[in-house]
Amino acid sequence: MLDEPSLGLAPKVAQKIFNCIYNLNNAGMTIILVEQNARKGLECADWGCVLDLGKNSFEGPANMILSNPRIQE
Repeated sequence: MLDEPSLGLAPKVAQKIFNCIYNLNNAGMTIILVEQNARKGLECADWGCVLDLGKNSFEGPANMILSNPRIQE
């Protein structure tokens, strides 16, 4: 379980963290991630939930959420 793992980190360091998360997930580890940067979080996820003002706005396969125009804003 990770809560805002990229918060306050330099972009290069944050990318290393996301690479580690992606690799752990690819190795079969289940990861629960809360992240303000929805794009980065979803890029290393199989499934995602996007909250807007505390309500679930989108839920489903990460690639489908990433392709949603509202998320791209």
